[in-house]
Amino acid sequence: MPTVLIIDDNASVALALDVLFSLHDIATLHAASPQQGLELLTRHQVDLVLQDMNFTSDTTSGEEGVALFRAIRARHPDLPVILLTAWTHLDAAVDLVKAGAADYLAKPWDDTRLVATVNNLIALGQARRDLARREQAEQRQRRELEAGHDLRGMVWQDPATERVIHLACQVARADVPVLISGPNGAGKEGIAAIIQANSAVRDGPFVVLNCGALPAELIEAELFGAEAGAYTGATRAREGKFEAADGGTLFLDEIGNLPLAGQMKLLRVLETGRFERLGANRERQVKVRVISATNADLPAMIRAGTFREDLFYRLNVIELRVPPLAARPADIVPLARHFLGAGRQLHPDAEAALRAHGWPGNVRELKNVMLRAGLLARGDLIMTADLGLPAPAPMAPLAQTPATARPGATAPDDASREPDRDAIGLALARAGGVVAQAAAELGLSRQALYRRMERLGIVRP
Repeated sequence: MPTVLIIDDNASVALALDVLFSLHDIATLHAASPQQGLELLTRHQVDLVLQDMNFTSDTTSGEEGVALFRAIRARHPDLPVILLTAWTHLDAAVDLVKAGAADYLAKPWDDTRLVATVNNLIALGQARRDLARREQAEQRQRRELEAGHDLRGMVWQDPATERVIHLACQVARADVPVLISGPNGAGKEGIAAIIQANSAVRDGPFVVLNCGALPAELIEAELFGAEAGAYTGATRAREGKFEAADGGTLFLDEIGNLPLAGQMKLLRVLETGRFERLGANRERQVKVRVISATNADLPAMIRAGTFREDLFYRLNVIELRVPPLAARPADIVPLARHFLGAGRQLHPDAEAALRAHGWPGNVRELKNVMLRAGLLARGDLIMTADLGLPAPAPMAPLAQTPATARPGATAPDDASREPDRDAIGLALARAGGVVAQAAAELGLSRQALYRRMERLGIVRP
């Protein structure tokens, strides 16, 4: 049960508040003076403080309340404080709200408003504490991960990315093929490099072949090598990627582009470690760790007959899924700063624009945007205009039901747009799953956002 500390020298006020809060399952503590209130805060777990502004008879200046508020804020910077007084001073209210007061209410108070405010602040405070604990745990896990593994300079902040990196480090020592799936530009090669750097063959070569960058008739020669005269233009013998990667790791990007003939030979190499160069009769033996990556739907290709099912299961002993950048919002700004380099900074509005963009090209698109911004910016501070991002699409207007429609009503303006599923999902992701924070960003109440989440089938992350 949440607890509210009431600091007020009027016993009748404390009793009235105690009765009101008890009806809404909120416990109370009462202090008759600022000193007693501060002492109670040291001995009890309190979720919110409701304090008076004047404690001495015939005093209406509010100076005692200001001093108490500043003492609470100094000792408990995250504790929400509501100021309550019969003598309202607008200037004092504005100053204290700027200093961090949660609200400023006049006596006599409105019960409904007071209870709603208290409940919202307690829920928001709990969410912030949960988020802080989660962030501390994530930071601790990150330090342990960085201390125990070679992460190849990977830049990340989002828990979704950390889960992939942690799993990559976990499977690196196992001598089994790994399939990395995810959209183009999401960072699959970086994950492959981490696996190599923490594997038993980390001192061996790390060879990369993009199967989608070569004509189909040349992929086999690239993989397995070719003897002179094996195909038109082959004037001398050449070794393939498997020979070059012997004793190390071969990373096959865009594995879905490998033709069926090459798939059959690849399957044999994975099973036996043996292959033949094109145009040769002598078998060669290699020991290679194979990591493959794809942005294709391999199960769909299997159903279409363009990818071998047995090869899929041989490659897919362990699968790592790299989420798109839009699903890792906490990575966006750290990556942007990394691509900018030392000495350049992002304006807060530019950071907001980066977070709001959908990033269909993922990390590769972000890198190009930041390189362009670094070249076009007139100074060291990168502004929103320097990014060259398209303006975000406007949200769909709120639908007007027959019950709310009225003759002569005008269409809602831009401030009253209905957020769609994507907008809600991004807001929740940016808020770390804190519904109250996401609702504030969307201009909704917490209850209104819950209703929309339920209607759209959105699960809080």
